[in-house]
Amino acid sequence: MAKQHRLTPLEEALEAWRDARAGVIAEAENITSKGFHFRPTRESRTVAALLRHIMDVGMMAAGELSRPDTDFHRAPWPELLAMYDAPLARARNRASILRLLRRSIADAQKKLRRAGEREMKKKITRFDGLKGTKLSWLHHAIAHEEYHRGQLALYARLLGREPALTRLIRTGK
Repeated sequence: MAKQHRLTPLEEALEAWRDARAGVIAEAENITSKGFHFRPTRESRTVAALLRHIMDVGMMAAGELSRPDTDFHRAPWPELLAMYDAPLARARNRASILRLLRRSIADAQKKLRRAGEREMKKKITRFDGLKGTKLSWLHHAIAHEEYHRGQLALYARLLGREPALTRLIRTGK
């Protein structure tokens, strides 16, 4: 019998994040270049803006969680995001956004692996003022991506397209 390799809690979380991001990418690939400008209402983000937001929060999460002095309160939210969003300035069209979706998750995972399992077990003060581990906040960042993946699926429906996950379940492709 082959020996089973047990994933660490950090590796399990990174695997979940990879899966969530792969789902976001599949939904984004399902939307045409023209569709990247779609927004259901004036108050809503466009597809492109929603994808940049997903990356913005992901890059900030990886940047902050990999710091030994994580502090989500060291700057107001927009300023904290701006500390990490330089790569997004060039991501304006479908191709560049898709490329950055792939690259930014790989970069984020490298940062968190370098920080290590011990660092992820440290307690931090979350945005809501409560205490929790860095690893638990990483799970929050993953949930954030899944939340917005659902929005992308709805956008696809509004654009007359079958969401990528629905198609995968229906066809296996």
